[in-house]
Amino acid sequence: MKTVWAAMLIGSSLLLIWVLVRNKMSLGWLKGFALHLVAAAGVLYVLNYSGLIADMYIPLNPVTVGTVVVLGVPGIALLAGLQLTVM
Repeated sequence: MKTVWAAMLIGSSLLLIWVLVRNKMSLGWLKGFALHLVAAAGVLYVLNYSGLIADMYIPLNPVTVGTVVVLGVPGIALLAGLQLTVM
């Protein structure tokens, strides 16, 4: 059963990549998303290791980077507020 699920995942991933590469508009969107992803990870990295927010460490994981990619700078404020509230 695991082989069937793995084959479906690989097949659907290849079809998605084919559709994204075929459409020029989708390729531009993919480049923009990749740029935002790298910028978000960079901003989180700089904030964690520069000490701008004292006694605060926001881990670099898919959830935090995804939040910052989607929300931008307010996403960083959201994560910092959540960190202060929960911890």
